[in-house]
Amino acid sequence: MSTVGFTVPLPSLPSQPNLQKQDRNPPWIPTPQLLHKYPILRHLSSCKTLKDLTQIHAQTITTGIFSDNFVASRILSFAALSPHGSVPYARFLFYGIRKPDSFIANTLIRAYAFSPNPIAAIVFYSEILESSLVFPDVHTFPLLLKACSEIPSLRLGEAIHSQVCKLGWSGEVSVSNFLVQMYASCGLIDSAELVFDRIPECDDASWNIMIGGYLKCGVFESARRMFEAMPNRDVVSWSVMINGYMQGSCFKEALCHFRDMMEEKIEPNESVLVNVLSACAYLGAMEQGKWIERYMERKNVRLTVRLGTALIDMYSKCGSVERALEVFHRMKEKNVLAWSAMINGLAINGQGKDALYLFSQMEVQGIKPNEVTFIGILNACSHSKLVDEGCHFFHSMTSVYGLKLNAHHYCCMVDLYGRAGMLIQAQAVIKGMPFQPNSAIWGALLNACRIHGDTELGEQVGRRLLELEPNHSGRYVLLSNIYAACGRWDRVAELRRMMRERHVSKTPGCSFIDLGDAIHEFVAGDNSHPQLEMIYAKLDEMSQELKVAGYKPDTGQVLLDMDEEEKETSLSQHSEKLAIAFGLIKTDSGTTIRITKNLRVCTDCHSATKLISKIYNREIVVRDRCRFHHFRDGSCSCMDFW
Repeated sequence: MSTVGFTVPLPSLPSQPNLQKQDRNPPWIPTPQLLHKYPILRHLSSCKTLKDLTQIHAQTITTGIFSDNFVASRILSFAALSPHGSVPYARFLFYGIRKPDSFIANTLIRAYAFSPNPIAAIVFYSEILESSLVFPDVHTFPLLLKACSEIPSLRLGEAIHSQVCKLGWSGEVSVSNFLVQMYASCGLIDSAELVFDRIPECDDASWNIMIGGYLKCGVFESARRMFEAMPNRDVVSWSVMINGYMQGSCFKEALCHFRDMMEEKIEPNESVLVNVLSACAYLGAMEQGKWIERYMERKNVRLTVRLGTALIDMYSKCGSVERALEVFHRMKEKNVLAWSAMINGLAINGQGKDALYLFSQMEVQGIKPNEVTFIGILNACSHSKLVDEGCHFFHSMTSVYGLKLNAHHYCCMVDLYGRAGMLIQAQAVIKGMPFQPNSAIWGALLNACRIHGDTELGEQVGRRLLELEPNHSGRYVLLSNIYAACGRWDRVAELRRMMRERHVSKTPGCSFIDLGDAIHEFVAGDNSHPQLEMIYAKLDEMSQELKVAGYKPDTGQVLLDMDEEEKETSLSQHSEKLAIAFGLIKTDSGTTIRITKNLRVCTDCHSATKLISKIYNREIVVRDRCRFHHFRDGSCSCMDFW
């Protein structure tokens, strides 16, 4: 039934007033000595567009100072590394330099290595080697290995490794560190360990990269042991661990690690705070998230775009749109990601019209929407049954905003039509796609068939999905629901047999409830909670109150052919009902109960929770796999449309 294996009592708030970060000048800003010699370079500090840069470049040519590599390197650095620059223009500059040195070449390699197309770094390196323009130095290879890690490409990484050995730089710590990262990124943790063990004198980066490699490869215990054995653990080390847990979807472990970090009086950096807020968002741990926001305020942490967006996402995914909007309006700077996060937050909480209004305000502010923005907009239309509006926005993506439609947008349209019962139109969207539909798109159509009872189409789509994803338990369950709803128990049994033969296990339903000092996890059918008797007594009380209120269990939701009494017992022990019972026991009257569930809320639990909210005069917020349900006074924010 339940487990309480996760407790995060965060320490009391510290009173130290400041948490500031020293900013280094970007590489294109000239030194005082260079500025004294060439005053024209002062314009790089205020350069905001590529047009500005070309004018500065033109002046350095006409004055003859571009022939000085110190000047050329600053111009090229801006083009290559500044958000206002242009890597193609940097490449043009490089081939205009009479005798480029390794520093200038490395700047361009760095730009390519950190770009969306990191293989360009390897291509460029090959070009300068063949033309003998520049000979690599010890700083070249970490950048090349970084590119190999990002691709990732073991073949290219091994080729670079052989060059490192040939040139005698395998003993350089900086090179070895990136070799460790490259092998780990390619999944060869044993090779990464071998390189790490041969580093003559490991620095802090060596330890952090090896720990990150373990985490990337899912070897969490080894990462933990190495972290605990580190001679010096700083904020970067803690950040690596927390980020690794997040990447591995170990959200509870990330929060526990953050608690340990705070107990050791290590001040978190922005990366840690963003990751921990994301963990709170996933777990629905709003009380933990509120503590972090209070910590930021006490420490005078500047509300950057990243932190503001993370707070908006956390509050939205904890069902508190009001708090998300407070953060949004408090932000002094908002980019497209912040606007998109707020639009999506309104969408998943069933406030579709508010999401569309915010989108109109975004346009008034001159913020250009991107592909992610429209996923939120289309979801808003889907969850609020705004079919005409959704169609308008879908077509405007290409005709008005010049954006490219991807699978997510088509999936939203199938979902929009499907939820509205327009299955023919949903199929037409799939047929009109310029690429093959993926499993998410077919899944949206299958869910529509379940909602509207189209067994024939549902069977066709379900069989196709089982071919695409034979190991995805959710596809079997959804098709079983369709069969069970029309009493075809032979087909339900057939699907269960297929799951056994293919060794596919059904994902157990589990629900989390945040009680401030702890997050409790409840699993359907488990009976391990130390307060088991109290919870079951509350369940019995709830059942009696529900019967008096006229509730009748929807036994059609049970996928086993058993008698009605057994079905009712099975439904009463769903994880969200257990979490609600525990919340009623442990919270004061009138307190909002917030539940996060890993699966979609079933029809029976939805009906029961509406009545429970009225019987006990509580607001109950449930986040399932698809959206939020705000239950108040016997009704739900989704208006039974989900």
